[in-house]
Amino acid sequence: MDQYRREIDRIDAQLAKLLDERLDVAAKIGSYKQLRGLPVLDENREQEKIRAFAALFAEDRRDYVTGVIEAIMECSRNYQTDNRFDYALIGKGLGHSLSPQVHKALGGYNFGLIDLGEEELDAFFAAFPLKGITVTMPHKRAVMKYLDEISDIAKASGSVNTIVRRPDGTLAGHNTDYRGFRYTVERSGIDITGKKCLIFGSGGVSGTVRKVLEDCGAGEIRIISRHGEDNYENLSRHSDARVLVNATPVGMYPKAGVSPISLDMFDSCIGVFDLIYNPLRSKLILEAEDRGIPAYSGLDMLVAQAAYAGLLFTGEDYTDRIEGVCEMIRRQQENIVLIGMPGSGKTVIGKELAERTGKRFVDTDEYLLETCGKSAEEIILTEGEDAFRKYETSAIDAIGRTGGQVIATGGGVVEREENRHLLRSNGRIVYIRRDLDLLETGGRPISSEDGVEAIYKRRKDRYEAWQDLTVENHEITESAQEIKEKLGY
Repeated sequence: MDQYRREIDRIDAQLAKLLDERLDVAAKIGSYKQLRGLPVLDENREQEKIRAFAALFAEDRRDYVTGVIEAIMECSRNYQTDNRFDYALIGKGLGHSLSPQVHKALGGYNFGLIDLGEEELDAFFAAFPLKGITVTMPHKRAVMKYLDEISDIAKASGSVNTIVRRPDGTLAGHNTDYRGFRYTVERSGIDITGKKCLIFGSGGVSGTVRKVLEDCGAGEIRIISRHGEDNYENLSRHSDARVLVNATPVGMYPKAGVSPISLDMFDSCIGVFDLIYNPLRSKLILEAEDRGIPAYSGLDMLVAQAAYAGLLFTGEDYTDRIEGVCEMIRRQQENIVLIGMPGSGKTVIGKELAERTGKRFVDTDEYLLETCGKSAEEIILTEGEDAFRKYETSAIDAIGRTGGQVIATGGGVVEREENRHLLRSNGRIVYIRRDLDLLETGGRPISSEDGVEAIYKRRKDRYEAWQDLTVENHEITESAQEIKEKLGY
């Protein structure tokens, strides 16, 4: 019976994944229908699909599975109906956008995503079936030709990111990115008065960044692009820059772990702004933090510009909610990463912590077993520790790109410095400390071979250098609760 139940559990997990994918597609279909004024229910299509689905099964099972597909169809209809929206973000490649949950948290109104290529803009603006939209890459300049009125800030910035349909049907364009980035600069406390600033990227948002820097009293401002007068090949002539702003998508999920520049040449830098918000810390942000340079991601800007867009949409002021929504998004997206000696209790504490925070639990050794077909112990014994460390880094890179997890790492994760950035890009690191004589070493070839004390001596400084928080493992539930409380969950 236990074996049969395990088989059912495995099949149910596959079904859940497929149903989740189906709802994703249903949402896209719902968006397509809404934008074209089509009803959610297409009864002929639905009955045809039900008959075709039932025909895939033996006759004696059709009555049973027909009820299943009818329930799925009803679920799909309800999902499409419940997710119709009055406001939306338009852009290209929006699969990982946080905008719907940001707007929902700020104003409670339904907010959707509309993925549009530039060739689709004419048809969209001819219909314009919504009350208002925000605009992201690559359309912030292209949309301006469709508007009846453009605000002074938008004109000065050279781009529009918020459009409102007025009662008479005309379209007014605004730039709330300006307010969002200015909020970030002012909140940072970095004094940019008279400072030389570099903006990396010449896309739709770079003009907005330039306008903010000018209005905040910056000194010389240079835009660095791939082919302009100031480019990445002659960047060294601007090594005296004091403030750096990344306005490119370089380093954004899913292509994280890269940066448009290295900070090595900028010895006078006093502040870094990266407009990327996914991951929470881009490679550029992490490099700045390593050097003790104040660095700020694009999350504050994302939420602040949304609050100002919401004001234009509804007339309500949401600005007093900006800080709280930023913190909510950080908590949702953030990973809690557990490091420490083998046998220190990372896995058991991690599972308990995942339950208490509502995050998904991931064990890097278990991930390796699932993806490589070998346990950590097998890899070490058959291929050696160096090979295992390479597998481990690849696993950490893949796991760390996703947020909202509790990650229990292997004891030797600190042996490779590159793992630190991979884990910190979306996470805060907690060092689980336990008395050496209480550590379990069974089934741990490195611990058995090298000895616990020797391993601890080798890793101790890195555990302490990597941690954002240290917690003693005296008791599982107490340790998990302490982590939850001290990290503010």
